[in-house]
This record gives sequence, structure tokens and C-alpha cells, in this order.
Amino acid sequence: MMALHQNLKGELKLNEPLAKYTSWRVGGNAQRFYKPTDIDDLATFLKQLPQSEPLLWLGLGSNVLIRDGGFKGTVIVTAGALQDIHVDGNTVHAEVGVYCSKLAKQAAKAGLKGGAFLAGIPGTLGGALAMNAGAHGAETWDFVSDVTTIDMQGNLHQRQASEFEVSYRHVAKSKDEYFVAATMQFAQGDAEAESDLIRDLLRKRNASQPTNQPCAGSVFRNPEGDFAGRLIETSGLKGLRVGGASVSTKHANFIVNDDAATAADIENLILLVQQKIEQMQGVKLTPEVHVIGESA
Repeated sequence: MMALHQNLKGELKLNEPLAKYTSWRVGGNAQRFYKPTDIDDLATFLKQLPQSEPLLWLGLGSNVLIRDGGFKGTVIVTAGALQDIHVDGNTVHAEVGVYCSKLAKQAAKAGLKGGAFLAGIPGTLGGALAMNAGAHGAETWDFVSDVTTIDMQGNLHQRQASEFEVSYRHVAKSKDEYFVAATMQFAQGDAEAESDLIRDLLRKRNASQPTNQPCAGSVFRNPEGDFAGRLIETSGLKGLRVGGASVSTKHANFIVNDDAATAADIENLILLVQQKIEQMQGVKLTPEVHVIGESA
């Protein structure tokens, strides 16, 4: 297959270990791995892939659990790749590899109000778009006006936000198109006040979440009218362990890799927490994290 890939500028690898590309630091190998230099290079790459090729898009890998058997297909990494961002008036245009924290800081610096919550999302814009990531009462798609997508033939499309069905931690989109950029609209605000707000949000995040350990952000969606972390904590499950993975003692809706965990350890702990919460609280927790790939 390597011979098919012509005129590429990016980084193409075979059997690439994925653990270093996920925030849990676990996961098997990608059959094929590509890190494009820009959107045009990405288009060139996609045009040369078989149309039936399974694709996995990774930003910072902060909302996925890749199983120990890896991913049989092609993994495209956008973090460190599609990073163009510019501000024009009330509008921020950014490619999907831009870190959410950087987008928040750029918007604040330009005196725009409303984007500070993005600083608390430990991923890229691409991941935030795909799952309608949110924090502090705000969600990504509250501010999206339009997006640029790319299909398997390498063609770009402009789509209005109104074309997507968006809900809590969910965005319904065509399976054949993938986000590559977005335009977001914010209100005018005060640059200093917004920057202060970001610093305050990050302080609170570092104080309440295990940001110094390999984790993947919130593991479970909040059930309606309640918080997953509260249910787990009041059930006495902080510190619950499977292998090298444990429920964080700092925040109960986080699972940390604190002792060379495997992906199977983490997945089994997720299932165990679900079972215990259903037994003890009568609530079936839904994972926010996407479990992907083959078991070892």
C-alpha cells in the first residue's frame, strides 16, 4: 500500500504504536498512520486511500480509549498538524488541530467573550466539534457558525451549523465527511477580564482534576439532573482499581492510568463502575469516552 501514496508532504508510518498519541497512554498499533502538513496534503492523502478504508481521527487523543489490539485501518493525527487560527472581528477561524486552550486564549486576547470555557477542555477543536464538548455550562456548538469538512475523495465542503443535529455530547453528521476547520462567533468583551477568567478556570481545573496523571477527561456523561462524579463518589468508588487503572481520588468521574495500565484494565474498570452504579444507585451511566479498536 505504501507505493500508492505519492506526492505526500506529511508523515506516513506503518504499525505505529498509538499509546503516545492518547492521553491515557495506552493502545495498540495503527496499521497505517498519517500526520498531514496541511489540509491540501490531507486531501492528497485521502484521494489515494481505498474508499472502504476504516479511518480514525485523533487530536490529542483525550476522549478515546484505543484497545490493546490497536486499530485495523488508518489513523490520521491532526494535533500538531492542522493548526491555523486567525481572528477577524467577532469571528475565530481555526483548523481542527488547534488546542482548545489555545483557541480560548486567542479569543480572549482579541477581546472576545464566551470562549473561556474551551480552556478547560483537554483536547483539540476537532474533538470538541465531534462530541460537542463543553465545560462550565457552555458547549462548543453554542458558538459555531459554519464548518469545513473533507470527504474520502479529498473534496472540501462548507456546512452551516444548522445542518447538524447537535445535543449534549453528541453531533450527528455524515459518516463520509470529517471536520477540518470551523468558524466560531463570539461577543465583544474585555481582553483582560476574559484572560483573568481563563486563569481562574484553569486554577480550579488543576485543583479539582487529576491533570498531572494520564487520564481522558470525564469518563461518563452526566445523567439528567445529576452528576456522574457525585454518583460515583457517594457510592464509595473513589480509588476502585482494575490492574493499573483506578478511579481518581481527586475527581470520581476520572479514571487514571497510575501503574502501567493496559487499555483492557481501563475498559474493565469502566464496565465495573457502570455495574456498581446501576446496582447501588439505579442509574445506568453512559460513557462519554469512545472505545475503539481490537482487543488484544
